[in-house]
Amino acid sequence: MRMAMVGLGKMGGNMARRLRRGGIEVVGYNRSSEIVNTLATEEGLIAATSLTDAVGKLSAPRVVWLMLPAGEPTEQAIEELLGLMQPGDVIIDGGNSNFHDSERRGKVVSARGVGYMDAGTSGGVWGLANGYCLMVGGEADVVAKVAPALKVLAPAPDRGWAHVGPVGAGHFTKMIHNGIEYGMMQAFAEGFALLRGKQAFNLDLAQISELWRHSSVVRSWLLDLTAEALKNDQQLEGVAPFVSDSGEGRWTVMESIDQGVPAPVLTLALQMRFTSQDKEGYPYRLLSMMRNAFGGHAVKSAGEK
Repeated sequence: MRMAMVGLGKMGGNMARRLRRGGIEVVGYNRSSEIVNTLATEEGLIAATSLTDAVGKLSAPRVVWLMLPAGEPTEQAIEELLGLMQPGDVIIDGGNSNFHDSERRGKVVSARGVGYMDAGTSGGVWGLANGYCLMVGGEADVVAKVAPALKVLAPAPDRGWAHVGPVGAGHFTKMIHNGIEYGMMQAFAEGFALLRGKQAFNLDLAQISELWRHSSVVRSWLLDLTAEALKNDQQLEGVAPFVSDSGEGRWTVMESIDQGVPAPVLTLALQMRFTSQDKEGYPYRLLSMMRNAFGGHAVKSAGEK
């Protein structure tokens, strides 16, 4: 099988490597030619200088996998590809697009006779070694055309990937996956903060995180990563207390509102990330002034510890 991979960043680049090592021929294109040349030298990737060039180096049915930022970059790439591809070809969006966008794009693309598949992709920087979890949405015949690549990208041909539903279902499933991830991460962060706060016990967080990895009901890959980090540095003094949030966390919370389904853990986990991003801290300043106004509680001046 030969396919194109467009967008060779941390995820796309490693996915191209795994595909090549699994025997898939990959035509690669990226705005920066440096990574294209590196992959061509190290992995035998077929270098392309543009989307037109990439499509031109494929044979029917052409399969192009996009690993681009959600929004306008993906939109522009799909629009350009529609002018280059023929009926029976396939476009895959493997980025973190909003599932509503995927549903809309699927209709536009299929109206031109081109297949469309949305692939929620999880695995991060460890995907090259461990494989990727792939949640794909699309018509059965479209998924069948891409299946050889999915089997290589996944941890094994028979697990770690699934056709979860129609177009949009892949990104919807990945969106909920990321919302759950927010909640799990927040729970671990709060739990370890409480362990650290019990100074009278002088708990070894590295020891406890390693302990929990074995036969505990909270064992998980997130705990594995936490244990590895704490083994090297329990104080984390060199890490800024700022946690960014992806669009998918916000979309998950908005979906809970749309459905009227309560999701307090996921929502609060997102809100806690917002709290870490608030450099001004205005709400807390105002809270301090309120306490002073009604109870005479002391107000700390800026810079006071």
